Amino acid sequence: MKSPFIVQSWRRLLKFLFPILILISFFTVLLVDSFTPAITEGGRLGAIAQIPRQEIRGVWMTTNDFDTLKNRDKVQDAVSQLRRMNFNTIYPVVWNSGYVMYPSAIAQRANIQPFVYKGLDGHDILADLITQAHRQGLLVIPWFEFGFMAPPTSELVLNYPDWFTQKRDGSQTSISAAGEVMWLNPFLPKVQQFITNLVLETVTQYDADGIQFDDHMSLPHEFGYDKYTVALYTKETKNPPPTNSQDAAWVKWRADKITAFMVQLNQAVKQRKPQAIFSVSPNYYDFAYKFHLQDWLSWIRQNIVDELIVQIYRPNLQSFVANLSRAEIQEAQKIIPTGIGVMTGLRNNPVPMQQIKSQVRAAQERGLGVTFFYYESLWNDALEPLNERQAGFATLFRSPALRAKVE
Repeated sequence: MKSPFIVQSWRRLLKFLFPILILISFFTVLLVDSFTPAITEGGRLGAIAQIPRQEIRGVWMTTNDFDTLKNRDKVQDAVSQLRRMNFNTIYPVVWNSGYVMYPSAIAQRANIQPFVYKGLDGHDILADLITQAHRQGLLVIPWFEFGFMAPPTSELVLNYPDWFTQKRDGSQTSISAAGEVMWLNPFLPKVQQFITNLVLETVTQYDADGIQFDDHMSLPHEFGYDKYTVALYTKETKNPPPTNSQDAAWVKWRADKITAFMVQLNQAVKQRKPQAIFSVSPNYYDFAYKFHLQDWLSWIRQNIVDELIVQIYRPNLQSFVANLSRAEIQEAQKIIPTGIGVMTGLRNNPVPMQQIKSQVRAAQERGLGVTFFYYESLWNDALEPLNERQAGFATLFRSPALRAKVE
């Protein structure tokens, strides 16, 4: 039997310790909440707390940059310059106009590419870029620019016409920034397998740090009226597709099918290279979903996106800032590295340095990274003299922000 003295002593001790225990619990919760597990569900390698704060400082290298990419010396100069200016990521195009930009056994077997893009020394331009970038501490994430899109004159279209979808009136082309294009049927198993094979070839054949898909990993809402898709929709819903291509249920059904494919594609990539960065660079969400059936916010919520770069090509600063403040961007940046695509100019439409500076500053003030479209327009196809342009970019990133290389 406990004495009254012992009981009173325990009560006094507990009364003293209770507030301290509450305080310890509170700070423990805060600390735990600020970290994500090193291994996430499904064995996916993940991120420690610094991952959402990794600042993306990237540039796309397009087919317009091919004169640079094919020349070893120019690649070395470009990578060194980017490193000095504290960039940390390069996104080189590897899939454009129905062709791949590297020696591909998949493309050769499919008989869609009678040529191989080579450097001036006959070298593999992608392998050279990756080697030189890694020496300088930059990541290289190959970019599947055209996604499901291909020009009607490509061997892909000519050799596999049944792989392409159509509009309700039977027409098969649309006008894009790349000109007249056709669209691979993203619901067709053969198409899904072909794209998957190319992606896996890229991430396994090269020491790449990931793979990126942009706004063309999608389908314009007018498409999906081919025989295969009509039959599949009718079988699953007991109704034919609506005549209105923007009918909510019809949009959701097709968007969900694309999402399901992206989940499978992510799993295939992670199985081959668990730490590969699965990057997406879409348009802002309302446009992407309603007009291109690209439900990328769902992709993020299903944990298949490792970084997000939203293309916001707006010359008007007010419009640019308004898009930065969208809820889906704020949601994404709490989970994964998130950046904004900033236009640095086109050959026939150069962008002034002051506009670039103000947009980068607006993104940085909101904790967002940036990726520039595209390399050649950083300082070569520009309004300002070369020295002035390069001096402007040198002020954007004052200190290094290295990203961990994928092993």
